[in-house]
Amino acid sequence: MTFVRWMAILEGTSLLVLLFIAMPLKYQFGQPEAVRWVGQIHGILFITFNVVLFGYATKGRLTETQAFKGFLASFVPFGTFVYKATTLKKINPKISN
Repeated sequence: MTFVRWMAILEGTSLLVLLFIAMPLKYQFGQPEAVRWVGQIHGILFITFNVVLFGYATKGRLTETQAFKGFLASFVPFGTFVYKATTLKKINPKISN
């Protein structure tokens, strides 16, 4: 479960950097390359996070409901942080790893 927790943090952080740093740089300071690079990194992390969730669900380490909550959380700013603190916190890491 440690890997899913880290992926949740990375994906959530990349979304926040995209929304609150890269997009203002693009629209307020005319630097579109910030969104290009951060957007690509966020896209890779978004897809990876959701593939990991799917993989853990198919292996039985997460229920389908837990994985779906993670999928929904990945669309919302701060969502993956809340997901990690609520849903993933309830899972015993000694059993799931």
